[in-house]
Amino acid sequence: MATQPGTRAPRPPSLTFGVLDADATSAFLDAEGDDLEEVDVVDVAVSELRWEIRRRLSDSRLRGLTCRTWKAPALTLINCRLEQLDVVALSAPNAGWANTEVLTSRIGSVEAYDADLRQVAFTGCKLGYVNLREAILNDVSFTDCVIEDLDVSRAKATRVALSGCRITRLELGHSSLRDVDLRGAELADVTDPEGLRGATISPDQLFDLAPILAARLGLIVE
Repeated sequence: MATQPGTRAPRPPSLTFGVLDADATSAFLDAEGDDLEEVDVVDVAVSELRWEIRRRLSDSRLRGLTCRTWKAPALTLINCRLEQLDVVALSAPNAGWANTEVLTSRIGSVEAYDADLRQVAFTGCKLGYVNLREAILNDVSFTDCVIEDLDVSRAKATRVALSGCRITRLELGHSSLRDVDLRGAELADVTDPEGLRGATISPDQLFDLAPILAARLGLIVE
């Protein structure tokens, strides 16, 4: 009898950088600037960062960005490391991120619906509302993060892991999950139990989630 394969872990990003241009801040802040490649942008503090057109940031590092809003429609990140961001609202619908890390950052809301994320890792971040509705997620990990509301409704997720995370609310309506590993995550609420189909949880998590699942399904436990 064939054995059932285990849950596959996401492939982590593998970043390599060449010589980076440390004098690219003005180009980074340009609302209608060109794509940026091999830059190192450090310690930028602005009220609002607005990119009016689709832009690509590749083979680059962004460290210490502080702003209330960063509007970047269809933001493309390839082989990038974003670190110590302090952003109240990031608006990046239709984003395309690949081989990218987001480290030790605080972001109040992330609007990334219809995004395509491949080999993306969030580590040590504090995130408010994360909108990944109808996104495509391949090899995405959240590690040691605090997330208030993670919305992956109607998303297609493959090889996604949430380890050491605390999630206040997980929204999964009509999502498609494959090799999604929730073990090690603390889940306070799951809005759609049927959306968990395809996810892997631990026995302890099943016990903890039982009252939530019963309430969502309208079960009476006596």
